[in-house]
Amino acid sequence: MGDIFPRNQVLGFVSSLILTAVALSVYFLDASFDIAMTILLITAFIQAGLQLIVFMHAGETEERSAIFTNLFYAVFIGLVTVFGTLLTMIWGYL
Repeated sequence: MGDIFPRNQVLGFVSSLILTAVALSVYFLDASFDIAMTILLITAFIQAGLQLIVFMHAGETEERSAIFTNLFYAVFIGLVTVFGTLLTMIWGYL
């Protein structure tokens, strides 16, 4: 039974539910803006990593280094785009 039972997927699903409940508790506990955003960002990044590794099987193939390299490159490009836009449009640097 242990061979066919998807233990990792069930634990990933339960962890996703717990992370969603923690993120939802920010609304019900009426937390301050700084605390709420910190909790939401932390739970969002943990849940995104959990989804990528457990449900999309990113670490189970032979090309795992290429997958993670592409992921880190995409995050880098996204951060450069966001902070470059903030730098030029909001903070006034050109």
